[in-house]
Amino acid sequence: MTTLSPADLANRMADRARAILKPYFRTRIQVQDKADTSPVTIADRDTEAALRELLLNHFPHHNIIGEEHGQQQRGSDFTWVIDPIDGTKSFISGMPTFGTLISLQHDDRPLMGLIDIPFSDERWLAQRGQGTRCNGQICRTSGVSELREAILYSTEPDPFSPSQLQRFNDLARRVKLRRFGGDCYLAGLLASGHIDLLVEAGLKVYDVMAMVTVIEEAGGCISDWHGQAVGGPNWDGSLLASASATLHRQALSVLQAETTTVASLDA
Repeated sequence: MTTLSPADLANRMADRARAILKPYFRTRIQVQDKADTSPVTIADRDTEAALRELLLNHFPHHNIIGEEHGQQQRGSDFTWVIDPIDGTKSFISGMPTFGTLISLQHDDRPLMGLIDIPFSDERWLAQRGQGTRCNGQICRTSGVSELREAILYSTEPDPFSPSQLQRFNDLARRVKLRRFGGDCYLAGLLASGHIDLLVEAGLKVYDVMAMVTVIEEAGGCISDWHGQAVGGPNWDGSLLASASATLHRQALSVLQAETTTVASLDA
């Protein structure tokens, strides 16, 4: 079989994921709980199996990390990280913000990221040094540089620890608008300039690696709440993504502040 370029293969993988996921969406699909209590469906597992098959056909010596079927280490410097359905809770609830995440990294450096949102027919693809494109068109972050002008999103507050929730609330009080919900769609919206801050916690490596290249190549910044790279061996699962370096520094200063009381979600 002719080997595709990584970007062409990622697009083919996303097309295959759409073909599997769309017939399941908004049907009464059976849901199981994994060991960590997170939900999983046959759509998750079938999609990841299909993506792995494509990878094995075109890059059989590359490593693979996936949410549903674990790691396949082959001693390569290249690793594909895939999440067949980011936002399974949304998927089983009929919410259209779920998507498929595909990334390729060399050693620990992300080279390419793809975020595909089947329901809205939007796909963000970024390659290192080549910018970020949404459906083929170059996109950029908003460039907002002040907290008071920023739109802040998070998928949900449940993963925040009490200390993290207090710091998130402190940040939310400083921005123009705060909203919840969105899953991986939020990273695409940030890359296209529609939102300005994304704050999450409790993430896994397959949740974030595709976002790194998509956001950075669009002009944004992404790190954990400590300003360190996401996805590494010492990463705590937190994420901050921002539309500009200046905005990122301001948000980090709030998220790194000392807390003294147990917080509840602000109304």
